Amino acid sequence: MNPLPEFQTLDDFSLVQGGPLFQLFVRSHLATTGLDLLKRRIIFFVLLTWLPLLLLSAVSGQLLESSIQIPFLYDIEVQMRFLLVLPLLLVAELVVHQRMKIVVRQFIERKIITAETRPHFDACIVSALRLRNSVWLEIGLIALVMGNHFLWAELIAQHTTTWYANGVGSEQQLNLAGYWFIYLSLPIYQFLMFRWLLRIFVWARFLWQVSQLNLYLVPTHPDKAGGLGFLAGSAAAFIPLTLSLGSLLSAMIANRIFYEGAKLLDFKPEIAAAVVFMLLIVLGPLCVFTGHLAKTKREGSIRYGCLASSYVIEFERKWLGDGAAQGETFVGSSDIQSLADLNNSLETIRTMRLFPFGKETVLQIAAAVLLPVLPLTLTLISLEELAQKIIGILL
Repeated sequence: MNPLPEFQTLDDFSLVQGGPLFQLFVRSHLATTGLDLLKRRIIFFVLLTWLPLLLLSAVSGQLLESSIQIPFLYDIEVQMRFLLVLPLLLVAELVVHQRMKIVVRQFIERKIITAETRPHFDACIVSALRLRNSVWLEIGLIALVMGNHFLWAELIAQHTTTWYANGVGSEQQLNLAGYWFIYLSLPIYQFLMFRWLLRIFVWARFLWQVSQLNLYLVPTHPDKAGGLGFLAGSAAAFIPLTLSLGSLLSAMIANRIFYEGAKLLDFKPEIAAAVVFMLLIVLGPLCVFTGHLAKTKREGSIRYGCLASSYVIEFERKWLGDGAAQGETFVGSSDIQSLADLNNSLETIRTMRLFPFGKETVLQIAAAVLLPVLPLTLTLISLEELAQKIIGILL
């Protein structure tokens, strides 16, 4: 019996190539089954979410109006959300689609999944893809987004006069552009973001199911993760998603700095929370293999420790006793190289990680969140002062 009745090969694994919205994209020629036509999807969503706001703001005189503190074109958060962050969410779909199937295939190609375990592994793939394709989950996301518009209206309330509403703070009353913003543009963005969280849940659930299988891990594997080091590559696939969060955070902070008199250092908790959040959702799912790695390291230390003891005893008997053959010279003997190789194996086991990723991966995710925030450090010091300090250092 074919273990994959719906999905015939490992190449069919994709976190994004399915679900009602994906099918709608394909039927409306906004995407192919291989997620091509990315530019077309980006243009479509920009025209749907940003362009009407531009036109309605222009009609109502809120585009560059000096009488309000935040005209439309000066609202950094809105420009970033719909012209950069939302396109990055769409770019992330293509990147994750292309890279994740390579990552999943490594379980087989590295023989971590044995022939006996393969049917159970295939069942994990089928389960993940069925969850990804769930109509009810996407309907639930739509209900969640539409039910939260009152909350979002409160959250985005500015303490200054702005383009999408009349009044300040809780007294704001939406204008035409504001209604489009609150009831269409924001819900579309929120749905795409929540849909990404759903996909990460599918990924985390898949990895957890795989972690329950009998995996064949090698304690002396050069990647120092028992052979699971390839999973760190999944973090790179989520870089566009990470950049999108960092960009949105940077834009939200910039609005507060430029229009409400806040300081960058006031947002240290929010910045730290964003970094921790992305580390949890990107690297957290990989931690389900910690138990396997700890067991592999522990058992490897015992087995190779016993092997090392046996070897050094024989080595000592041969070269410090009278076990060497008559005329056999110490120089050029392979025994020394074998001893060195055994020592390298023990060192690999000793330094084996308990997570399938290292510090470099953690720094990569953190940097992707912080990079868009970096330009805001210029608000702490003027360009003139910065130039003087650089010249002073150079001279």
